[in-house]
Amino acid sequence: MATRIRLQRHGKKGKPFFHLVAADSRAKRDGKFIEKLGTYNPTANPAVIDINFDATLAWVQSGAEMTDTARAILSYKGVLYKNHLLNGVKKGALTAEQVEERFNQWITEKSVKIDSKISSLAKNADKEKAARLAAEKTANETKAAEILAKNNPVEEEVVAEEAPVAEETLAEEAPTTEEAVAEEAPATEEAVAEEAPATEEAVAEEAPATEEAVAEEAPATEEAVAKEVPATEEAVAEEAPATEEASTEEASEDQEAGQ
Repeated sequence: MATRIRLQRHGKKGKPFFHLVAADSRAKRDGKFIEKLGTYNPTANPAVIDINFDATLAWVQSGAEMTDTARAILSYKGVLYKNHLLNGVKKGALTAEQVEERFNQWITEKSVKIDSKISSLAKNADKEKAARLAAEKTANETKAAEILAKNNPVEEEVVAEEAPVAEETLAEEAPTTEEAVAEEAPATEEAVAEEAPATEEAVAEEAPATEEAVAEEAPATEEAVAKEVPATEEAVAEEAPATEEASTEEASEDQEAGQ
């Protein structure tokens, strides 16, 4: 029967917790086991390993096989190193005192490394906690400011923002209106100036034309009168001599008849 040192899973879903056991290699993972050697909690940082050192070392020396994870755990706890030193004693390379000295030295160095790692993890945890608290404080202040800004008179800000916009709009529209008026005013003045000269010219043209027409008509009338008057005078003159002559002739005849 082959004996194997392996892990037996326990714990809840998402929170594994393992037992280190020596069991028959043909048994199921969570089935029967020969001896419980310790526990392993991988959820902690660093991982928490608690084993029966002497019993585990005895199983390793008796030739028990190990899974990869179980081998890593035993190496971490120094079981494999102690077994290596004891094998050196069997071969005569080391003494028991040297084995204990070297193993104690290894344990001290390992403890220092573990303590430094724990302290560094604690410092990092404190820094992360402080950063998290600062971020949370900043977020709370920002949220409080947003709530205060939301509850306080935002309308004044809106009015204050709209007022400059209205003033800018008026300022933009006013010059435009003035420019339009200025453009329309000169245009009107020019139109009036153009119309006024045109009217004056028309009046001036019409006035001389009327004067000329009157002047032309007046001489024509005078000429007609002048023509008619002389004609009448001539007729009178012609008639007058004729009458005088007739009167003279009649007087002559009367004289002759009286004689």
